[in-house]
Amino acid sequence: MTAAVSSLPTSSPSTSSRVWLITGASRGIGARIAEAALAQGDVVVATARDAASIEKRFGVQKALLPLALDVTDEAQARNVVGAALDRFGRIDVLVNNAGYGLLGAVEEATADEVRRLYDTNVFGLLHVTRAVLPAMRAQRSGHVINISSLGGVQSAAGFGLYCSTKFAVEGISEALHAELAPLGIHTTVVEPGYFRTEFLDGASLAVSPRVLDDYAPTAGAVREAARRINLNQPGDPVRLAQAVMQLAASATPPLRLPLGTDTLQTIADKHVFVEKETAQWRVLAASTDFPKEAEQKAA
Repeated sequence: MTAAVSSLPTSSPSTSSRVWLITGASRGIGARIAEAALAQGDVVVATARDAASIEKRFGVQKALLPLALDVTDEAQARNVVGAALDRFGRIDVLVNNAGYGLLGAVEEATADEVRRLYDTNVFGLLHVTRAVLPAMRAQRSGHVINISSLGGVQSAAGFGLYCSTKFAVEGISEALHAELAPLGIHTTVVEPGYFRTEFLDGASLAVSPRVLDDYAPTAGAVREAARRINLNQPGDPVRLAQAVMQLAASATPPLRLPLGTDTLQTIADKHVFVEKETAQWRVLAASTDFPKEAEQKAA
């Protein structure tokens, strides 16, 4: 499958504007980031499974290149990057935003559900990132922004498999940060909490059809809570997009950027839990090293 390229002529962005490549840009956080980048005069390569959905949302703009991209298709990811480079000559910011949630207990989900989730949230991110990095390495600049989640900080009943994909994104991002920083390329993993987008709607959230009564107090309760809070989340997606603009403009961006007071609280609570549990089990944990006396004698 090849990328659908519009008929606008090849153009070079000004040196003061950035060229963004954003996946999952037709709605939700991706669309908000694309809107903010265009509003500040940047160039945006906006991708979605259906390029027409991007044109419907944003209209035809000289600074916008809408492209069809299914991130699970590695060849298509390379074609999209090639089309972006042919049009604009460079990619300054990659936002890996495409993804979706899976609601249900770990046991309730089928292997096929889990595989599809990982194909998009993890392998899709890798396909696009690996397609973009040769150009960023050649220009010795760029910023890879991976959209994780509050669920990438701490997993939870009902969202365990989704959170596991975001844990993977966190680990990939840490490694990229170490590998790319010497080449002048930044990496940031953004950790939004609950923002008022379509994430909890059917288009962005799959729900495992299998329901086991034993999980009613845990994963089952989360299913009910998701319905209640949909479109009542505390986070403002417009402000999130502005925060990402500030992130991209920073000369020294962080490895992690938590967004939302709920994520900040989750981080604080997890640190307390880890410190308490580590202290409780420290003696046993430390007992597994070779005894120092034996090591000294062996030397």
